[in-house]
Amino acid sequence: MAAATVLHVVAAAFLRPPHSLPRTKAKEPRLKPGLAFPHLYDNKLPVLGRGYGVGNRSFITCYVDPSTESRVSVLGVSQIKEKCSKWQWKGRYSINYFVSSSSSTNPPLLLVHGFGASIPHWRRNIDTLAQDYTVYAIDLLGFGASDKPQGFSYSMEAWAELILDFLNEVVQKPTVLIGNSVGSLACVIAASESSQNLVRGIVLLNCAGGMNNKAIVDDWRIKLLLPLLWLVDFLLKQRRIATAVFERAKQRDNLRNILLSVYGNKESVDDELVEIINGPANDEGALDAFVSIITGPPGPNPVQLMPRINLPVLVLWGDQDPFTPIDGPVGKYFSSLPSKSSNVSLYMLEGVGHCPHDDKPDLVHQKLLPWLAQVTAL
Repeated sequence: MAAATVLHVVAAAFLRPPHSLPRTKAKEPRLKPGLAFPHLYDNKLPVLGRGYGVGNRSFITCYVDPSTESRVSVLGVSQIKEKCSKWQWKGRYSINYFVSSSSSTNPPLLLVHGFGASIPHWRRNIDTLAQDYTVYAIDLLGFGASDKPQGFSYSMEAWAELILDFLNEVVQKPTVLIGNSVGSLACVIAASESSQNLVRGIVLLNCAGGMNNKAIVDDWRIKLLLPLLWLVDFLLKQRRIATAVFERAKQRDNLRNILLSVYGNKESVDDELVEIINGPANDEGALDAFVSIITGPPGPNPVQLMPRINLPVLVLWGDQDPFTPIDGPVGKYFSSLPSKSSNVSLYMLEGVGHCPHDDKPDLVHQKLLPWLAQVTAL
């Protein structure tokens, strides 16, 4: 019973605002015909649904249609691993990365996963993107098949430095960065610090506000839980407690339940996804990485970084995200950006959770591919 309670604190209270907390009720949207997407006729449901605008945001409503699922090409984990290579970062750390080369002259893409994930989390996107772009994907230090060094102090700044060094040493071309969650924030930091024209544009999928929720101090939900978060930090620094919590959290049934709570499309939470998260969690050093990330400093805030970025930015946001809800301070900030910055485009994805690219990839591709084509033409 005690172990289950601690797990609930870590999985629900610590990693995200709990579902039990009240949420701001969204106003009923007004449809704008000019933003509507094409429909299929003959009394069939639309492939992607109806588009509408609310204020300065655009929404895409997704209707479930089995025919759309077959349109997404999914790479198996074994296929992805076959194309992976190792790169030595700073001459000390082995970094796992994937590349699917293309003869296209379009700028390459670099995919950066979120917390607990790894390269195979892009399984539903790589094949589609690789038709017109050379696609790189990377396992951040501490995740996937990259090193998980003992005693390393993980930080957002370190991951951003890793991304820039990878672009400089491996890709060696101006690149579009595409990130999810903390991967998005790492991309924002990298783009704000790049002084060598390494970054061509950035795509943010439900961008995190920090390496952990202690960054979101302006959210009343986090303020309410802050004392509890500090208590969890203290407990996780006790090795026995941290081990018990981590072992419990990485059990497949618990992982599945957590994933189901953050995905809008429950069918996307399959056995392969659970294994993508579970496998690397059994590596040596995974526990230390988990504790360091959860208890470490949250890092730079995107609110402070985005004004420095003049590159093209595409923001895609699942409206059912319990980790970084659109009515939270980070979501509100990004939703206000298009009216202030002409280089930023934002689309809300209705019925989508924290990981849009794997949750409902069709909706992501529908907005991502035209935006990439525009960036390429610049």
